[in-house]
Amino acid sequence: MLLLMITGVFADDPLIFEPPIRTQQNGNVESAPNVIATTPEVELRQEKSNAPPSLKNEQEQTEPEQVFKAPANPKPWKGLFFDNDFSYKNDPHHTHLFGEAFKDISIFADVCDGCSDWWVSFGGELRFRHMNEDNRLRPGGPGKSTYDLWRWRNYLDVHYTDRFRLYIELLDASIFNQELPITPIDLNRWNIQNAFVDIAFGERDGNPLIFRAGRFELLFGSQRLVSPLNWSNTRRNFEGFQVISKGSTWDFDLFTSRPVNTGAGNGPLSRFNNEADRADASRTFNGAYTTYHGFENQTFDFYWLWLREQEERANVKDGSRHTIGARWGGTHTIFNESGEIQRTYSWDIEGGYQFGHEANKTVKAGFFTAILGHTWDQRTWKPKLSAVYYWGSGDRNPNDNEDNTFSVLFPLGHAYWGLIDNLSGQNLNDYSLQMLVHPTKKMSFLTAMHWFDLDRNTDFLYNVAGVPVGKIGSGTDVGEEFDMVLTYNFNPNFTVQAGYLWFWYGAFVENSLPRPDANQFYLQSILRY
Repeated sequence: MLLLMITGVFADDPLIFEPPIRTQQNGNVESAPNVIATTPEVELRQEKSNAPPSLKNEQEQTEPEQVFKAPANPKPWKGLFFDNDFSYKNDPHHTHLFGEAFKDISIFADVCDGCSDWWVSFGGELRFRHMNEDNRLRPGGPGKSTYDLWRWRNYLDVHYTDRFRLYIELLDASIFNQELPITPIDLNRWNIQNAFVDIAFGERDGNPLIFRAGRFELLFGSQRLVSPLNWSNTRRNFEGFQVISKGSTWDFDLFTSRPVNTGAGNGPLSRFNNEADRADASRTFNGAYTTYHGFENQTFDFYWLWLREQEERANVKDGSRHTIGARWGGTHTIFNESGEIQRTYSWDIEGGYQFGHEANKTVKAGFFTAILGHTWDQRTWKPKLSAVYYWGSGDRNPNDNEDNTFSVLFPLGHAYWGLIDNLSGQNLNDYSLQMLVHPTKKMSFLTAMHWFDLDRNTDFLYNVAGVPVGKIGSGTDVGEEFDMVLTYNFNPNFTVQAGYLWFWYGAFVENSLPRPDANQFYLQSILRY
Protein backbone atom coordinates (compact mmCIF):
# COMPACT_ATOMS: atom_id res chain seq x y z
CA MET A 1 0.00 0.00 0.00
CA LEU A 2 1.14 3.41 -0.89
CA LEU A 3 2.19 5.77 1.87
CA LEU A 4 -0.41 8.51 1.99
CA MET A 5 0.28 11.93 3.43
CA ILE A 6 -2.66 13.19 5.44
CA THR A 7 -1.29 15.00 8.42
CA GLY A 8 2.17 15.85 7.15
CA VAL A 9 3.40 15.22 10.69
CA PHE A 10 3.03 11.64 11.78
CA ALA A 11 5.15 8.93 10.21
CA ASP A 12 2.47 6.28 10.65
CA ASP A 13 -0.27 8.15 8.81
CA PRO A 14 -1.44 6.19 5.77
CA LEU A 15 -1.37 9.00 3.25
CA ILE A 16 -0.68 9.67 -0.39
CA PHE A 17 3.05 9.57 -0.85
CA GLU A 18 5.05 12.77 -1.04
CA PRO A 19 8.58 11.74 -2.06
CA PRO A 20 11.36 13.10 0.14
CA ILE A 21 13.05 15.79 -1.93
CA ARG A 22 15.69 18.40 -1.35
CA THR A 23 15.38 21.89 -2.80
CA GLN A 24 18.22 24.06 -4.02
CA GLN A 25 16.70 27.05 -2.23
CA ASN A 26 17.08 25.84 1.35
CA GLY A 27 18.98 22.58 1.07
CA ASN A 28 16.60 20.84 3.45
CA VAL A 29 15.33 17.31 3.07
CA GLU A 30 12.89 15.44 5.26
CA SER A 31 14.11 12.07 6.49
CA ALA A 32 10.62 10.59 6.50
CA PRO A 33 8.84 10.22 3.15
CA ASN A 34 5.47 11.28 4.47
CA VAL A 35 6.64 14.71 5.56
CA ILE A 36 6.43 17.53 3.01
CA ALA A 37 9.43 19.85 3.21
CA THR A 38 8.38 23.36 4.24
CA THR A 39 10.46 26.30 3.11
CA PRO A 40 10.46 29.42 5.34
CA GLU A 41 9.09 32.47 3.50
CA VAL A 42 12.35 34.30 4.16
CA GLU A 43 15.41 32.14 4.46
CA LEU A 44 17.50 32.42 7.61
CA ARG A 45 20.97 33.62 6.75
CA GLN A 46 23.26 31.69 9.09
CA GLU A 47 26.92 31.97 9.83
CA LYS A 48 28.65 28.92 11.27
CA SER A 49 27.51 28.40 14.86
CA ASN A 50 27.78 25.72 17.50
CA ALA A 51 24.25 26.34 18.74
CA PRO A 52 21.24 24.20 17.81
CA PRO A 53 18.95 25.61 15.10
CA SER A 54 16.47 27.18 17.52
CA LEU A 55 19.23 28.89 19.54
CA LYS A 56 21.22 30.39 16.68
CA ASN A 57 18.84 33.31 16.28
CA GLU A 58 19.52 34.44 19.85
CA GLN A 59 23.30 34.23 19.46
CA GLU A 60 23.40 35.99 16.09
CA GLN A 61 20.67 38.60 16.49
CA THR A 62 23.19 41.40 16.04
CA GLU A 63 23.27 40.71 12.30
CA PRO A 64 20.76 43.14 10.76
CA GLU A 65 20.54 41.10 7.53
CA GLN A 66 19.06 38.10 9.31
CA VAL A 67 15.32 37.67 8.95
CA PHE A 68 13.41 34.51 9.72
CA LYS A 69 9.73 33.80 9.41
CA ALA A 70 8.55 30.42 10.62
CA PRO A 71 6.40 28.26 8.34
CA ALA A 72 2.70 28.71 8.91
CA ASN A 73 2.32 25.04 9.80
CA PRO A 74 5.55 23.79 11.39
CA LYS A 75 6.16 20.04 11.32
CA PRO A 76 8.95 19.51 13.84
CA TRP A 77 8.37 15.80 14.53
CA LYS A 78 10.00 13.51 11.98
CA GLY A 79 9.92 9.81 11.16
CA LEU A 80 12.89 9.39 13.51
CA PHE A 81 12.65 11.43 16.69
CA PHE A 82 16.39 12.03 16.68
CA ASP A 83 15.86 13.97 13.41
CA ASN A 84 13.28 16.33 14.95
CA ASP A 85 13.69 19.98 13.93
CA PHE A 86 12.37 22.82 16.08
CA SER A 87 14.08 25.61 14.15
CA TYR A 88 10.68 27.32 13.66
CA LYS A 89 11.28 28.71 17.17
CA ASN A 90 13.69 31.20 15.55
CA ASP A 91 10.68 33.32 14.67
CA PRO A 92 9.63 35.23 17.84
CA HIS A 93 6.10 35.41 16.41
CA HIS A 94 5.73 31.68 15.71
CA THR A 95 2.72 29.68 16.85
CA HIS A 96 3.67 27.94 20.08
CA LEU A 97 3.37 24.17 20.30
CA PHE A 98 2.98 22.10 23.43
CA GLY A 99 6.38 20.80 24.54
CA GLU A 100 8.55 23.22 22.58
CA ALA A 101 9.82 24.79 25.81
CA PHE A 102 11.75 21.57 26.44
CA LYS A 103 13.56 21.67 23.09
CA ASP A 104 17.06 23.08 22.44
CA ILE A 105 17.56 24.34 25.98
CA SER A 106 20.95 25.89 26.63
CA ILE A 107 22.44 24.45 29.83
CA PHE A 108 25.40 25.46 31.99
CA ALA A 109 25.32 28.93 30.35
CA ASP A 110 25.74 30.61 33.75
CA VAL A 111 28.43 28.23 34.96
CA CYS A 112 31.42 29.25 32.87
CA ASP A 113 32.52 30.83 29.60
CA GLY A 114 31.86 28.44 26.72
CA CYS A 115 29.47 26.31 28.75
CA SER A 116 26.55 27.58 26.63
CA ASP A 117 27.79 25.17 23.94
CA TRP A 118 25.81 22.46 25.75
CA TRP A 119 22.11 22.07 25.06
CA VAL A 120 19.42 19.48 25.71
CA SER A 121 15.99 18.47 24.38
CA PHE A 122 13.28 16.37 25.98
CA GLY A 123 10.04 15.06 24.45
CA GLY A 124 7.98 12.12 23.34
CA GLU A 125 4.68 10.69 22.20
CA LEU A 126 1.65 8.87 23.56
CA ARG A 127 -0.38 6.84 21.06
CA PHE A 128 -3.61 4.86 21.50
CA ARG A 129 -5.29 2.68 18.88
CA HIS A 130 -8.50 0.65 19.13
CA MET A 131 -8.69 -2.22 16.61
CA ASN A 132 -11.63 -4.32 15.44
CA GLU A 133 -10.67 -6.88 12.80
CA ASP A 134 -12.19 -9.94 11.19
CA ASN A 135 -10.61 -12.72 9.06
CA ARG A 136 -7.23 -11.17 8.31
CA LEU A 137 -4.35 -13.33 7.07
CA ARG A 138 -2.67 -13.03 10.44
CA PRO A 139 -0.92 -15.47 12.80
CA GLY A 140 -3.51 -17.20 14.95
CA GLY A 141 -6.31 -16.48 12.47
CA PRO A 142 -8.76 -16.53 10.91
CA GLY A 143 -10.96 -15.02 13.54
CA LYS A 144 -12.49 -11.90 14.93
CA SER A 145 -10.77 -9.77 17.56
CA THR A 146 -11.10 -6.37 19.18
CA TYR A 147 -8.15 -5.05 21.15
CA ASP A 148 -6.43 -1.88 22.34
CA LEU A 149 -2.83 -0.81 21.72
CA TRP A 150 -0.94 1.73 23.81
CA ARG A 151 2.52 3.07 23.03
CA TRP A 152 4.62 5.57 24.94
CA ARG A 153 7.93 7.00 23.74
CA ASN A 154 10.13 9.44 25.59
CA TYR A 155 13.56 10.80 24.65
CA LEU A 156 16.46 12.81 26.01
CA ASP A 157 18.85 14.45 23.53
CA VAL A 158 22.09 16.07 24.77
CA HIS A 159 24.53 17.98 22.50
CA TYR A 160 27.90 19.61 22.91
CA THR A 161 28.25 21.95 19.89
CA ASP A 162 28.03 19.82 16.76
CA ARG A 163 30.91 17.59 17.88
CA PHE A 164 29.22 15.30 20.41
CA ARG A 165 25.74 13.96 21.03
CA LEU A 166 24.06 11.51 23.41
CA TYR A 167 20.56 10.34 22.51
CA ILE A 168 18.37 7.99 24.59
CA GLU A 169 14.78 7.01 23.80
CA LEU A 170 12.56 4.69 25.84
CA LEU A 171 9.54 2.79 24.52
CA ASP A 172 6.71 0.90 26.17
CA ALA A 173 4.30 -0.98 23.89
CA SER A 174 1.34 -2.82 25.42
CA ILE A 175 -1.82 -4.58 24.27
CA PHE A 176 -5.10 -5.17 26.15
CA ASN A 177 -8.39 -7.04 25.67
CA GLN A 178 -7.17 -9.16 22.76
CA GLU A 179 -9.12 -12.25 21.65
CA LEU A 180 -6.52 -13.73 19.26
CA PRO A 181 -2.83 -14.50 19.92
CA ILE A 182 -0.56 -11.47 20.32
CA THR A 183 1.58 -10.77 17.26
CA PRO A 184 5.30 -9.89 17.61
CA ILE A 185 4.77 -6.23 16.68
CA ASP A 186 2.19 -5.62 19.44
CA LEU A 187 4.21 -5.98 22.64
CA ASN A 188 7.52 -4.69 24.03
CA ARG A 189 7.40 -3.55 27.64
CA TRP A 190 9.68 -0.84 29.07
CA ASN A 191 12.76 -1.07 26.90
CA ILE A 192 15.45 1.12 25.43
CA GLN A 193 14.52 1.85 21.81
CA ASN A 194 17.46 4.11 20.92
CA ALA A 195 20.69 4.75 22.82
CA PHE A 196 23.67 6.05 20.88
CA VAL A 197 26.49 8.56 20.83
CA ASP A 198 27.49 10.70 17.85
CA ILE A 199 31.06 11.93 17.49
CA ALA A 200 32.14 14.33 14.73
CA PHE A 201 35.48 13.31 13.24
CA GLY A 202 35.73 15.59 10.19
CA GLU A 203 33.86 17.90 7.87
CA ARG A 204 32.48 17.84 4.31
CA ASP A 205 30.72 20.72 2.55
CA GLY A 206 30.55 22.57 5.86
CA ASN A 207 28.76 19.73 7.62
CA PRO A 208 30.28 17.40 10.23
CA LEU A 209 31.13 13.80 9.45
CA ILE A 210 29.37 11.76 12.13
CA PHE A 211 30.35 8.43 13.65
CA ARG A 212 27.40 6.84 15.48
CA ALA A 213 27.66 3.89 17.86
CA GLY A 214 24.95 2.15 19.85
CA ARG A 215 21.29 1.23 19.34
CA PHE A 216 19.35 3.14 16.68
CA GLU A 217 16.49 3.03 14.22
CA LEU A 218 17.06 3.04 10.46
CA LEU A 219 14.96 4.81 7.82
CA PHE A 220 16.00 5.19 4.19
CA GLY A 221 14.30 6.62 1.12
CA SER A 222 10.62 5.76 0.82
CA GLN A 223 10.87 3.09 3.55
CA ARG A 224 10.11 0.27 1.11
CA LEU A 225 13.09 -1.79 2.28
CA VAL A 226 14.32 -0.15 5.50
CA SER A 227 11.87 1.40 7.97
CA PRO A 228 11.26 1.61 11.72
CA LEU A 229 7.69 0.47 10.94
CA ASN A 230 5.96 3.16 12.95
CA TRP A 231 2.51 1.69 12.33
CA SER A 232 3.40 -1.25 14.57
CA ASN A 233 3.09 -0.88 18.31
CA THR A 234 6.78 -1.66 18.55
CA ARG A 235 9.32 0.00 16.27
CA ARG A 236 12.24 -1.80 14.63
CA ASN A 237 15.70 -1.05 15.93
CA PHE A 238 19.28 -2.18 15.40
CA GLU A 239 22.61 -2.13 17.21
CA GLY A 240 25.86 -1.29 15.52
CA PHE A 241 27.74 1.56 13.90
CA GLN A 242 27.01 4.25 11.32
CA VAL A 243 29.01 6.83 9.41
CA ILE A 244 26.78 9.72 8.31
CA SER A 245 27.77 12.49 5.91
CA LYS A 246 25.43 15.22 4.66
CA GLY A 247 26.68 17.33 1.75
CA SER A 248 25.58 20.10 -0.57
CA THR A 249 24.57 17.66 -3.30
CA TRP A 250 25.43 14.15 -2.02
CA ASP A 251 24.54 12.42 1.26
CA PHE A 252 26.19 9.18 2.35
CA ASP A 253 25.23 6.68 5.04
CA LEU A 254 27.29 3.56 5.82
CA PHE A 255 26.18 1.14 8.52
CA THR A 256 26.77 -2.28 10.03
CA SER A 257 24.22 -3.58 12.51
CA ARG A 258 22.33 -6.43 14.13
CA PRO A 259 18.50 -6.45 14.47
CA VAL A 260 17.26 -6.08 18.06
CA ASN A 261 13.53 -6.40 18.84
CA THR A 262 10.55 -8.40 17.56
CA GLY A 263 9.74 -5.65 15.07
CA ALA A 264 13.02 -6.55 13.37
CA GLY A 265 12.14 -10.26 13.35
CA ASN A 266 13.67 -11.44 16.62
CA GLY A 267 11.98 -13.62 19.24
CA PRO A 268 10.52 -15.28 21.12
CA LEU A 269 7.82 -12.75 21.97
CA SER A 270 7.79 -13.84 25.63
CA ARG A 271 11.33 -12.51 26.12
CA PHE A 272 10.37 -9.03 24.92
CA ASN A 273 7.48 -8.87 27.36
CA ASN A 274 9.58 -8.98 30.52
CA GLU A 275 13.28 -8.92 29.64
CA ALA A 276 15.73 -6.36 28.30
CA ASP A 277 16.05 -6.29 24.51
CA ARG A 278 19.28 -7.60 23.06
CA ALA A 279 20.62 -7.86 19.54
CA ASP A 280 20.49 -11.13 17.58
CA ALA A 281 24.11 -12.20 17.09
CA SER A 282 23.11 -14.62 14.32
CA ARG A 283 21.93 -11.85 11.98
CA THR A 284 23.78 -8.91 10.46
CA PHE A 285 22.39 -6.10 8.34
CA ASN A 286 24.89 -3.87 6.54
CA GLY A 287 24.68 -1.33 3.79
CA ALA A 288 25.57 1.87 1.99
CA TYR A 289 22.85 4.40 1.11
CA THR A 290 23.58 7.49 -0.99
CA THR A 291 21.33 10.34 -2.05
CA TYR A 292 21.90 12.93 -4.77
CA HIS A 293 19.85 16.14 -4.44
CA GLY A 294 21.60 18.46 -6.86
CA PHE A 295 18.42 19.05 -8.90
CA GLU A 296 15.66 21.17 -7.44
CA ASN A 297 12.64 19.21 -6.19
CA GLN A 298 14.18 15.87 -7.15
CA THR A 299 16.00 13.12 -5.27
CA PHE A 300 18.05 10.21 -6.58
CA ASP A 301 18.91 7.32 -4.24
CA PHE A 302 21.46 4.56 -4.86
CA TYR A 303 22.01 1.76 -2.37
CA TRP A 304 23.50 -1.60 -1.46
CA LEU A 305 22.00 -3.63 1.40
CA TRP A 306 23.29 -6.95 2.74
CA LEU A 307 21.33 -9.23 5.08
CA ARG A 308 23.23 -12.21 6.49
CA GLU A 309 21.30 -14.99 8.27
CA GLN A 310 23.53 -17.47 10.09
CA GLU A 311 20.87 -19.51 11.88
CA GLU A 312 17.97 -21.28 10.17
CA ARG A 313 14.61 -21.14 11.97
CA ALA A 314 10.91 -20.92 11.21
CA ASN A 315 10.40 -18.90 7.99
CA VAL A 316 14.07 -17.82 8.03
CA LYS A 317 16.64 -19.44 5.75
CA ASP A 318 20.35 -19.57 6.43
CA GLY A 319 22.00 -17.47 3.75
CA SER A 320 23.39 -14.21 2.47
CA ARG A 321 21.28 -11.83 0.35
CA HIS A 322 22.51 -8.62 -1.32
CA THR A 323 20.19 -5.92 -2.65
CA ILE A 324 21.29 -3.22 -5.08
CA GLY A 325 18.79 -0.59 -6.13
CA ALA A 326 17.96 2.96 -7.17
CA ARG A 327 15.11 5.38 -6.65
CA TRP A 328 13.97 8.61 -8.32
CA GLY A 329 11.40 10.87 -6.65
CA GLY A 330 10.27 14.39 -7.28
CA THR A 331 7.58 16.98 -7.92
CA HIS A 332 6.83 19.47 -10.72
CA THR A 333 4.47 22.42 -10.29
CA ILE A 334 2.47 24.33 -12.92
CA PHE A 335 1.59 27.97 -12.21
CA ASN A 336 -1.34 29.99 -13.51
CA GLU A 337 -1.23 33.56 -14.85
CA SER A 338 -1.52 34.94 -11.30
CA GLY A 339 1.57 33.07 -10.18
CA GLU A 340 -0.42 30.59 -8.08
CA ILE A 341 0.23 26.86 -8.19
CA GLN A 342 -2.35 25.43 -10.58
CA ARG A 343 -1.39 21.77 -10.38
CA THR A 344 1.39 19.55 -9.04
CA TYR A 345 2.78 16.39 -10.58
CA SER A 346 4.65 13.93 -8.36
CA TRP A 347 6.45 10.66 -8.96
CA ASP A 348 8.34 8.01 -7.05
CA ILE A 349 10.01 5.22 -9.03
CA GLU A 350 12.20 2.53 -7.50
CA GLY A 351 13.64 -0.85 -8.41
CA GLY A 352 16.22 -3.31 -7.21
CA TYR A 353 17.91 -6.65 -7.81
CA GLN A 354 18.84 -9.29 -5.23
CA PHE A 355 21.59 -11.88 -5.43
CA GLY A 356 23.41 -14.25 -3.09
CA HIS A 357 22.51 -17.63 -1.66
CA GLU A 358 19.92 -19.05 0.73
CA ALA A 359 19.42 -22.67 1.84
CA ASN A 360 21.84 -23.95 -0.82
CA LYS A 361 20.04 -22.05 -3.57
CA THR A 362 21.26 -19.14 -5.69
CA VAL A 363 19.25 -15.96 -5.16
CA LYS A 364 18.06 -14.12 -8.28
CA ALA A 365 15.14 -11.81 -7.44
CA GLY A 366 13.95 -8.24 -7.90
CA PHE A 367 11.26 -5.61 -7.51
CA PHE A 368 9.96 -2.52 -9.29
CA THR A 369 7.40 0.11 -8.31
CA ALA A 370 6.09 3.37 -9.74
CA ILE A 371 3.80 5.96 -8.13
CA LEU A 372 2.47 8.79 -10.30
CA GLY A 373 0.38 11.55 -8.75
CA HIS A 374 -1.49 14.66 -9.81
CA THR A 375 -2.86 17.37 -7.50
CA TRP A 376 -5.43 19.99 -8.57
CA ASP A 377 -4.22 22.75 -6.25
CA GLN A 378 -6.91 25.31 -7.16
CA ARG A 379 -9.85 22.93 -7.02
CA THR A 380 -12.14 22.58 -4.01
CA TRP A 381 -10.61 20.21 -1.43
CA LYS A 382 -7.36 20.06 -3.49
CA PRO A 383 -7.87 16.49 -4.74
CA LYS A 384 -4.84 14.34 -5.44
CA LEU A 385 -5.13 11.25 -7.65
CA SER A 386 -2.36 8.66 -7.60
CA ALA A 387 -1.78 5.55 -9.68
CA VAL A 388 0.44 2.81 -8.25
CA TYR A 389 2.09 -0.30 -9.63
CA TYR A 390 4.24 -2.70 -7.63
CA TRP A 391 5.97 -5.93 -8.65
CA GLY A 392 7.90 -8.24 -6.33
CA SER A 393 9.26 -11.38 -7.98
CA GLY A 394 8.15 -14.90 -7.09
CA ASP A 395 9.91 -18.24 -7.42
CA ARG A 396 9.73 -19.68 -10.93
CA ASN A 397 10.36 -23.29 -9.92
CA PRO A 398 10.42 -24.51 -6.30
CA ASN A 399 12.37 -27.61 -7.32
CA ASP A 400 15.33 -25.97 -9.07
CA ASN A 401 18.52 -24.50 -7.60
CA GLU A 402 17.35 -20.86 -7.73
CA ASP A 403 15.37 -18.77 -5.27
CA ASN A 404 13.52 -16.04 -7.19
CA THR A 405 11.32 -14.81 -4.31
CA PHE A 406 12.10 -11.19 -3.54
CA SER A 407 12.83 -10.41 0.12
CA VAL A 408 11.34 -7.10 1.32
CA LEU A 409 13.91 -6.91 4.17
CA PHE A 410 12.59 -4.44 6.80
CA PRO A 411 9.80 -2.49 5.05
CA LEU A 412 6.93 -0.21 5.97
CA GLY A 413 4.62 -2.85 4.51
CA HIS A 414 1.49 -1.33 6.02
CA ALA A 415 1.87 1.72 3.83
CA TYR A 416 2.36 -0.05 0.51
CA TRP A 417 0.47 -3.37 0.23
CA GLY A 418 -2.89 -2.53 1.77
CA LEU A 419 -3.70 -0.87 5.07
CA ILE A 420 -5.47 -3.97 6.36
CA ASP A 421 -2.03 -5.62 6.65
CA ASN A 422 -2.79 -8.88 4.87
CA LEU A 423 0.15 -9.04 2.47
CA SER A 424 3.87 -8.64 2.03
CA GLY A 425 5.59 -7.61 -1.20
CA GLN A 426 6.95 -11.08 -2.08
CA ASN A 427 5.58 -12.82 -5.20
CA LEU A 428 3.09 -9.99 -5.64
CA ASN A 429 1.60 -7.64 -8.23
CA ASP A 430 -0.30 -4.66 -6.84
CA TYR A 431 -2.34 -2.24 -8.98
CA SER A 432 -3.86 0.69 -7.11
CA LEU A 433 -5.78 3.94 -7.59
CA GLN A 434 -5.95 6.38 -4.69
CA MET A 435 -7.63 9.71 -4.04
CA LEU A 436 -6.85 12.18 -1.27
CA VAL A 437 -8.97 15.28 -0.55
CA HIS A 438 -8.90 18.01 2.10
CA PRO A 439 -12.44 19.09 3.08
CA THR A 440 -10.93 21.57 5.55
CA LYS A 441 -7.43 22.74 6.38
CA LYS A 442 -7.33 20.32 9.30
CA MET A 443 -9.17 17.38 7.76
CA SER A 444 -8.15 14.86 5.11
CA PHE A 445 -10.02 11.93 3.58
CA LEU A 446 -8.39 9.10 1.70
CA THR A 447 -9.83 6.36 -0.47
CA ALA A 448 -7.70 3.63 -2.06
CA MET A 449 -8.49 0.60 -4.21
CA HIS A 450 -6.04 -2.29 -4.72
CA TRP A 451 -6.05 -5.26 -7.06
CA PHE A 452 -3.63 -8.03 -6.00
CA ASP A 453 -2.26 -10.97 -8.01
CA LEU A 454 0.56 -13.43 -7.45
CA ASP A 455 3.56 -12.93 -9.69
CA ARG A 456 4.04 -16.72 -10.00
CA ASN A 457 1.60 -19.59 -9.57
CA THR A 458 4.66 -21.66 -8.60
CA ASP A 459 5.20 -19.79 -5.33
CA PHE A 460 3.23 -19.06 -2.16
CA LEU A 461 1.31 -16.01 -1.03
CA TYR A 462 3.15 -14.18 1.79
CA ASN A 463 1.38 -12.50 4.68
CA VAL A 464 2.42 -9.16 6.17
CA ALA A 465 5.05 -10.89 8.33
CA GLY A 466 6.62 -12.48 5.24
CA VAL A 467 5.35 -15.97 6.16
CA PRO A 468 4.36 -18.21 3.20
CA VAL A 469 0.69 -19.18 3.35
CA GLY A 470 -1.66 -21.24 1.17
CA LYS A 471 -0.82 -23.91 -1.38
CA ILE A 472 1.25 -23.57 -4.55
CA GLY A 473 -0.86 -23.95 -7.68
CA SER A 474 -4.09 -22.58 -6.16
CA GLY A 475 -4.36 -19.75 -8.68
CA THR A 476 -2.98 -16.24 -8.90
CA ASP A 477 -5.98 -14.06 -7.96
CA VAL A 478 -5.33 -12.85 -4.40
CA GLY A 479 -8.21 -10.38 -4.16
CA GLU A 480 -9.13 -6.71 -3.90
CA GLU A 481 -8.91 -4.21 -1.06
CA PHE A 482 -10.71 -0.92 -0.46
CA ASP A 483 -9.53 1.53 2.21
CA MET A 484 -11.09 4.67 3.67
CA VAL A 485 -9.20 6.85 6.17
CA LEU A 486 -10.33 10.09 7.80
CA THR A 487 -7.80 12.22 9.67
CA TYR A 488 -8.33 15.36 11.72
CA ASN A 489 -5.35 17.42 12.89
CA PHE A 490 -6.26 19.63 15.82
CA ASN A 491 -2.71 20.99 15.72
CA PRO A 492 0.78 19.57 15.11
CA ASN A 493 0.71 18.05 18.61
CA PHE A 494 -2.54 16.13 18.40
CA THR A 495 -4.31 14.16 15.69
CA VAL A 496 -7.18 11.69 15.50
CA GLN A 497 -7.59 9.16 12.71
CA ALA A 498 -10.23 6.56 11.83
CA GLY A 499 -10.09 3.93 9.11
CA TYR A 500 -12.38 1.27 7.66
CA LEU A 501 -10.84 -1.35 5.40
CA TRP A 502 -12.26 -4.22 3.34
CA PHE A 503 -10.55 -7.17 1.63
CA TRP A 504 -12.41 -9.44 -0.79
CA TYR A 505 -10.45 -12.67 -1.21
CA GLY A 506 -9.75 -14.13 -4.64
CA ALA A 507 -9.34 -17.67 -5.97
CA PHE A 508 -5.98 -18.35 -4.31
CA VAL A 509 -7.32 -17.75 -0.80
CA GLU A 510 -10.68 -19.37 -1.50
CA ASN A 511 -8.96 -22.54 -2.78
CA SER A 512 -6.20 -22.89 -0.19
CA LEU A 513 -7.14 -20.71 2.82
CA PRO A 514 -10.96 -20.67 2.79
CA ARG A 515 -12.48 -17.97 4.98
CA PRO A 516 -15.02 -15.12 4.72
CA ASP A 517 -13.84 -11.78 3.41
CA ALA A 518 -11.90 -9.57 5.81
CA ASN A 519 -12.64 -6.16 7.29
CA GLN A 520 -11.03 -3.92 9.87
CA PHE A 521 -11.91 -0.73 11.74
CA TYR A 522 -9.48 1.33 13.78
CA LEU A 523 -9.58 4.56 15.76
CA GLN A 524 -6.27 6.18 16.68
CA SER A 525 -5.10 9.24 18.57
CA ILE A 526 -1.56 10.61 18.87
CA LEU A 527 -0.27 13.22 21.31
CA ARG A 528 3.29 14.48 20.85
CA TYR A 529 5.18 16.81 23.13
